[in-house]
Amino acid sequence: MITKTQIDALRADVGAKAKNGIDFILAATIIWIMIAVIWMLPFSAYDRSVFTFIVGSLLLPLALGFSKLLKTSWKIPDNPLQPLGLWLNFAQLFYFPFLIFVLLKNPDYFLMTYAIITGAHFFPYSWYYNNKAYAVMAGIISFGSLLMTLRLTSPDFHLAGFFIAGCLLILAAWNFVLFHQQNKRHAATSEP
Repeated sequence: MITKTQIDALRADVGAKAKNGIDFILAATIIWIMIAVIWMLPFSAYDRSVFTFIVGSLLLPLALGFSKLLKTSWKIPDNPLQPLGLWLNFAQLFYFPFLIFVLLKNPDYFLMTYAIITGAHFFPYSWYYNNKAYAVMAGIISFGSLLMTLRLTSPDFHLAGFFIAGCLLILAAWNFVLFHQQNKRHAATSEP
């Protein structure tokens, strides 16, 4: 039977080797800047929504590039928790039927729906990486997107995209700080 201490050690290992997922967060920041720009273009909300889907497909290649730049690990073969990160990411695909419904029925609200799905999918990563940054930002992104969309008019919805990009940049910086704090604690406990 695995103990809580062992699980915490496995979570710390994933966080250290994956650097708390900073590569994906930075890639998502770029994607959301691109999405915000798309929502400034003079196309229909439906067309902008389709372009948003297309731009979203660049996440994995960008994350891979950041992974190489930041020297993060996507595969940690000796850690049984490592596949969970991928499963948590794939979980958001099951929200896509709702996203498609919004695309077909009311594309003006596609950006908000996509933002809420993006934000909400971060919540379990708080447990996975054993830090509160993901939980806090999941709430801020999800509820912030809703509140902004309720207050903005359709021509200004792009501001919600920039809001998400800003939140993601804050999340990346926060995770970077947490990663370095975790490494210092680990180094202090492993010294003789």
